[in-house]
Amino acid sequence: MWDDFDDEPDFEEDGEFDYRKEQERIFKHPLMKKSKEIIGLTRALVGSLDEARRELYGNIMMEDAAIMSAKFSAAENIPDYITKMENAVLMKLHAKSLNSMTYQLALEETHAEEHLELLRVAIEDFRKLFLSWITTFDSDKKSDDGWGMFMD
Repeated sequence: MWDDFDDEPDFEEDGEFDYRKEQERIFKHPLMKKSKEIIGLTRALVGSLDEARRELYGNIMMEDAAIMSAKFSAAENIPDYITKMENAVLMKLHAKSLNSMTYQLALEETHAEEHLELLRVAIEDFRKLFLSWITTFDSDKKSDDGWGMFMD
C-alpha cells in the first residue's frame, strides 16, 4: 500500500511533499490557464455592467468563474476518484451556468455580441480540455464516502 508513493514525483528524497512543485504543476495545467482566462473575461464583462445588473448578475458570474478554477485545483490535489468526480461535476455545472448568463446578458442587450462570444468560446475551450482531463481519472483509486455516488 505505501509503496505506491515511491513513484510520486512530488515527494522529495526525504519523503516531504513539495508544495511549490505541486502548485506550479497545477498552475501550468492548460485547464487552470483556461479557467484563469475565463475569470479575466468574466471580470471584464461584469465590470462593464450597469450597477443594477452588476448587483443582480455580477456575483453569480464571478462565483461561477472562480469555482471552476478552485474545484480544478481541489481535484488535482487528491488521487481519490470520487472526490475528483464530485469536483468535476461542480466545475461542469458552474461552466454551464456562466455560459447561460452570457445568453441572459445578450437578451438584455447589455454587451456587444462579440464580447459575450469571447467568453462563450473560452468556456467551450474549457469544456474540451475538461473532457480530456477527466479521462485521466483512475477509477480504481476510490474509497467509499458513504454517499454511494460514482461507486459503479
